Amino acid sequence: MFCKECGEKLALRFCENEGLVPYCNKCESFKFPQFNLAVSMVVTNRKQDKILLAKHTGEDDYILFAGYVKKGETAEKTVVREIKEETKLNVIKFKYMSSRYHPPRDVLMLNFVAVVEETEAISLKQDELSEVKWFTVEEAKENVRKGSTAEYFLLNALDALKKKI
Repeated sequence: MFCKECGEKLALRFCENEGLVPYCNKCESFKFPQFNLAVSMVVTNRKQDKILLAKHTGEDDYILFAGYVKKGETAEKTVVREIKEETKLNVIKFKYMSSRYHPPRDVLMLNFVAVVEETEAISLKQDELSEVKWFTVEEAKENVRKGSTAEYFLLNALDALKKKI
């Protein structure tokens, strides 16, 4: 790890009430880790009996919808914006579910269940998605990428879907 201000290599140093924290000897200050923030959405229809999964361009596996939170934007606004940008679908309602650190992209992901109107026509954002498909809940569990953050969030959200959000 390196200091974002001066480029100096960071060393771990004890910080009272925090434990070991990266420290820049040149700047003489602690550099608390910062992570990118993204949202992940389990997109469901109004009846909440179908799940919309996506294939990203160049990939073979189905995953959930996701996107980075832009500076100055709330996670809630990101949920609505990302689904609209990627599919042209309108979010009717949504509910926060859980969070998880996603090491491959060094990002903290906040997961939501988002309800959309199924009857609307889906229009893909071609540079990001190659395919989207509605699945039953059981089919979604079978088709989502195994061992992925998407699978973790999907399985976690299914209990809430049984109770209807």
